[in-house]
Amino acid sequence: MTVEITPRLQEAIDEEWTWPNYPMPWCTRSEIREVSNQAQKIHDAIRNGHLLIHAHARDGHTTVAVGTYLHPGGKSVYLHGEDHLRQIADTFDSPAKALVAFEKVHAAEMRPGPAPLTDTERAAIAARSVFDVTTTEAETPRPEPETVPVYLADAGDHDALLDGFLDAHGDFEKWRTWSDETTHAIHESQTLRIERVHDAHGRETAWTVAAYETPVSDRVWHLTATGATPAPVLQRLLIHLANGDGWDTVICAPADEKTVTTATQPLTETGWKHTLTGHGIRWMSPDGDAGVRFDPLTAQDPQNPATWTIWAGPAPDRPAWTITTSPHTPSSLLADLCETLAHETGTRQTQPGQEHRPRRAASAPPAPTVTAGRPASRSR
Repeated sequence: MTVEITPRLQEAIDEEWTWPNYPMPWCTRSEIREVSNQAQKIHDAIRNGHLLIHAHARDGHTTVAVGTYLHPGGKSVYLHGEDHLRQIADTFDSPAKALVAFEKVHAAEMRPGPAPLTDTERAAIAARSVFDVTTTEAETPRPEPETVPVYLADAGDHDALLDGFLDAHGDFEKWRTWSDETTHAIHESQTLRIERVHDAHGRETAWTVAAYETPVSDRVWHLTATGATPAPVLQRLLIHLANGDGWDTVICAPADEKTVTTATQPLTETGWKHTLTGHGIRWMSPDGDAGVRFDPLTAQDPQNPATWTIWAGPAPDRPAWTITTSPHTPSSLLADLCETLAHETGTRQTQPGQEHRPRRAASAPPAPTVTAGRPASRSR
């Protein structure tokens, strides 16, 4: 996310004061924490290969660089500063535009690739190496990621996904809680709110989306996703929310036979088998590794958190990740998620020694008629 360069922060950057060697009295404690937090995220993104640096240059007494985030929809960025003062000063729609703008300003000093490590970065590497008990000879080469159905893909970097979403959509505003454990993205209309819990474990709720008819009305529908939800699935969700036409809460219909059929059509068209169970209607992927469940009994309660459940994993009662939604969740959003599950792929990093369990052949039970309970009136 681009950090606003306030006059006090710009003064700190220009004179290259450092923390904690100098306390930067012109910056508040929260400003110092925000600057250092964003600088750490940039450092981690570069170190982990999520941010590719195209070129760098010296700008007076500091370093500037240009790079591109590699996650889906990733922006190209102009970086200013070093270590804990490194910040995103500008963003671009493409690497070409970023490089042209960078060369226009820094042509004489421009060099390809990332800048040399700073003294602080070298010291950090040396400190980490004390605790690294593995040797180069003993390291096992890391296997290449494999392409898998999207519901089996790795979770990826959820924080980078949210940062990229906020950078690309100015109609959503970022709010942080006092503890920095949670970030909220709120639409300018105040009727759509996204909550991201940063340290949630794989099976814990890490995302909550809530829609309201007005900024002060009761919640119309909501959705939750756990920490291990694959990034491409969340990317599809965020794209749908960004388009705006899929979460118009005024026209959200309750879960009835028509909305259920519309939402799950991508699954039935690609061979996902549906059956009647004690919990309603369930659609299973052909390999048996993912499923979607609709519970018509809970559709009578607009605030029920799990009328729809999407999951992947060994079994429905032992999921690796889940998405749950309430009855009035727009069928267009559910259809987008089902379309992603049915057609998209992702990548998964195979751990050394990990064996893939064989794919299960899916049986073909007779397809029952899809039914749902009577629609309930919306709570106001």
